[in-house]
Amino acid sequence: MRDVGGYAVASGPGSFTGVRVGLTTMKAWGEVYGKPIVAVSRLEALAAQSGGDSPYVAAFADAQRAQVFGVVYRRDGADLMRVGEEMVIPPGRFVEFVAELTEGGRVSWVSMDANCILSEEAWKGRERRNETIVSVSSVLAPVIGRLGAKELAAGRSTDALALDANYVRRSDAEIFWRGGTAHGR
Repeated sequence: MRDVGGYAVASGPGSFTGVRVGLTTMKAWGEVYGKPIVAVSRLEALAAQSGGDSPYVAAFADAQRAQVFGVVYRRDGADLMRVGEEMVIPPGRFVEFVAELTEGGRVSWVSMDANCILSEEAWKGRERRNETIVSVSSVLAPVIGRLGAKELAAGRSTDALALDANYVRRSDAEIFWRGGTAHGR
């Protein structure tokens, strides 16, 4: 571990527990070994796997509760530039949002959870434009590693104390907290 130059970790969005466990591990390793850490968005790792030459990339993942985590990127040569913030939103509304944001431009769609959107009425219009969703593997470690290495090489990193999660929405405990007791209503 002492030979490793730095660490890359998925900072979310995703399940509260999964994100917290990954970040806690990286914080510990970063602190113990004194190495820099790069936080990589799970949605950016999805978008980085998009193919084609569309000017925009829409990446999304199942957020449960009939919602998706989503974000839009604009291609800038070989790089992807995020357009707006990552969000949690109903799937049909995400498709509509992407159409509005890109002003009718062609979009490459990428996800490991394509079924979240395929049945949405808003998606039918994108299909008529011959757009499809590229399904990618849920194994994101190689992509997160490549993105992290690029950031480390550019001198962009953080330390264990500053590393933070990107949950996009509050945890279930926060959502369902009522007067000192938590319940799932």
